[in-house]
Amino acid sequence: MKIAAAQFAPVPGDVTANAGAVADLIRTAAGRGARLVVLPETTVTGYHLDLLARDPGLVLAEDDVRLGPVRASCRETGTAAVVNAFVATAAGRTAITSLVYGPDGELLTRYDKRHLHGVEAELFEPGTTDGAFALDGVRFALATCYDNRFPEVARRAREAGAPVYLASSVLELGNDSFDAVYPVRARENGLHVVLANTLGVNDCGDCRGGSAIWGPDGALLASAGPAAPGLAVADLPVRAAAYGGS
Repeated sequence: MKIAAAQFAPVPGDVTANAGAVADLIRTAAGRGARLVVLPETTVTGYHLDLLARDPGLVLAEDDVRLGPVRASCRETGTAAVVNAFVATAAGRTAITSLVYGPDGELLTRYDKRHLHGVEAELFEPGTTDGAFALDGVRFALATCYDNRFPEVARRAREAGAPVYLASSVLELGNDSFDAVYPVRARENGLHVVLANTLGVNDCGDCRGGSAIWGPDGALLASAGPAAPGLAVADLPVRAAAYGGS
């Protein structure tokens, strides 16, 4: 199955513009044969927590009309997508959430970031369950940025039978995660690890992309490179028959 990790520089606080950019990236990835596209953390608004404090309209609903272009691009291309945003919870709080849309544009699942970093703990509701979904009978695990600093998250993914671990992140220039976290999680657990990292300056710092895919031995399979919008695409040897479909 071909999987893509996408990167671009979100327009701060502009949900409509960013949703359009995500839709375009999904179409581009589909043109390269991708069945699934993973986007960075808070890709719909950018990682700008001060904007969220001033504008409650930056908190989305699961069926938010502003994400219509994203859902439409999934339907048009038959491609699934993992899109991260500030999303309201059932209790009325806000979470940092990955919304997973299937090839039909319908919501497959949501995953709320479990491990909040720094000031995030004051602003957001942490998730309470691990993220997972199945596509074409293959099980995928979900994690968001700081989640990946906790080895047990990837270990539980392996134990649950997920051969592919999808990480949506915001990583600044000089962050050691590219060497000390993502390839290590792959190698420790025998997983394919897919990282989507953002571009641009935000509350985390100066982010330079580097979205990438690592194999189960920790070897780099694909990279989107630094500082330019684009995709890392790899054809992963995962099959439904080997891993079940639940």
